[in-house]
Amino acid sequence: MGSGVPAGVGWAATPATAEQEGAADASGVVRARVHRPPATRPNIEQQVTQLRTYVAARDGWTIAAEHVFPGDGYSGAKLNRPGLDALRDHAARAAFDVAVVCAPDRLARNFTHQMVVLEELERRGVPVVFCDRPLTDDPHEQLVTQIRGAVAACERTLIADRMRRGRQARLRSGQLLPWTRAPYGYRLHPRATRDPALVQLDPVAAVVVQELFAAYAVGGVTLHGLAAQLTARRVPTPTGRPIWRATTIRQLLTNPAYKGEAASRRLRTTPASAAGRRWRRSGGA
Repeated sequence: MGSGVPAGVGWAATPATAEQEGAADASGVVRARVHRPPATRPNIEQQVTQLRTYVAARDGWTIAAEHVFPGDGYSGAKLNRPGLDALRDHAARAAFDVAVVCAPDRLARNFTHQMVVLEELERRGVPVVFCDRPLTDDPHEQLVTQIRGAVAACERTLIADRMRRGRQARLRSGQLLPWTRAPYGYRLHPRATRDPALVQLDPVAAVVVQELFAAYAVGGVTLHGLAAQLTARRVPTPTGRPIWRATTIRQLLTNPAYKGEAASRRLRTTPASAAGRRWRRSGGA
């Protein structure tokens, strides 16, 4: 590399600094992250192409293949993402000079996370460049970047709230199942696990459920007794294990799905106490 400039760029593309531009070669890293909705957003391939085009337009900038870190579908709402971790690890080893990212919200959706990563890379001597708005020392430009990060975080919160409310409406109208794992005795369609219209009976397990309800309704048998009978008959449990427990029988007999009701949010957690985390029943949605 020329003029003593370290080889490499972190994350999206790799420039040197403003003073070094055109005077020295620089190798870079490309980082792209996918954001699924809306469909008009660029996908990972389009983001990588944008970053490579950005780097190619600058003399002396290069990107090594091992310095391309795609998001691979991981949520930008979290810091523990393989691509981001790899970028930070390479920056710690001074493997590149600059990190190029399409936009601030491609780095992280959370404003606080953005500041954490930007400050860390700055301490490593790795400036971050955004394709749509180059980062400078101008306080006004930095303020705009921070505002954009805050707006992106707000947008993510609004989207999550809309999705939650929409999901609740579908649950209440019976258009969506509240679980992705069917109760014992039922089967879900492999391609539409939340569609109530496609739920089917498991002929073998359904007979076991009917026998349990019938035997318990007659009386004279305990939950432990029912569990022992199923174990002796070598009937697999709902999880495929050979030994039945009384707690498993109780969960089956108290599951409202066997009354034709699909309940969600039946359980909630309470703050940890000296006795440990506890589960409490609450009204289903």
